[in-house]
Amino acid sequence: MTDARTALAQAAERFTFSPTARLDAELLLAHALGIERNALLLDLTRRVPDSFWPLVERRARQEPIAYITGTRGFWTLDLMVGPGALVPRVDSETLVDAALRHFRGRPPATLLDLGTGPGTLLLALLDEWRGTKGLGVDRSPQALQYAVANAAACGLADRARFVCGNWAAALSGPFDCIVTNPPYIGTVEPLSPEVRDYEPGTALFAGPDGLDDYRLLAPELRRLLAPGGAVVVEIGHEQAEAVTALLADQGFAVTLHRDLGGRPRALLAH
Repeated sequence: MTDARTALAQAAERFTFSPTARLDAELLLAHALGIERNALLLDLTRRVPDSFWPLVERRARQEPIAYITGTRGFWTLDLMVGPGALVPRVDSETLVDAALRHFRGRPPATLLDLGTGPGTLLLALLDEWRGTKGLGVDRSPQALQYAVANAAACGLADRARFVCGNWAAALSGPFDCIVTNPPYIGTVEPLSPEVRDYEPGTALFAGPDGLDDYRLLAPELRRLLAPGGAVVVEIGHEQAEAVTALLADQGFAVTLHRDLGGRPRALLAH
């Protein structure tokens, strides 16, 4: 049998498309072994199970790591994720940080996450705001299955509720905090096969300019927001000006927040 050090090198060589080829291999091997990645790195002489190599083949076809392992870390949580649900991205943690900063010392009583996917933003914030109750809305029944399971696994099922719906349709509010990561990719924009071929297009694309869902959401956000509340919206890094204008037309004052790479990533509106 191959040892871990050799297997990791062989697997990483297959992942030439990935900027994190070695990390990908480590995560897959740790998953195959049923251990944490840190434990793997402490002993690279351990033997590699046969179950590792089918995982390598899947990754070589550019299937997302999160779909292969079934989990993705986000903020302080490990979330279950799979086909039909958008994979949580570290860039989206910018929204969590912006919301926590805005409501520092006075957590909101009610939280709404529009397009919650596997519960990503909703659960991360509920885990921080222990007295808040939240509602997650998504039009994908598959994604909501993951959201419900994640709420239970994170011990948040008593404060998190989920409904299948199209954005804010049939919601009455008001909510003290609203977060949303809507689709914002233009239909003609190029994407890597890892995203294009596996993740749900309904969670990615929003018309030719990527702004269709922002146009729908802007007036709904104003209608649903409680007095003194705030909205945090994820944006593509070239969309700050356009989305700010849509929110400003609804009477919002808007502040830009940048991700760890320094790119425009979230707008806080109040």
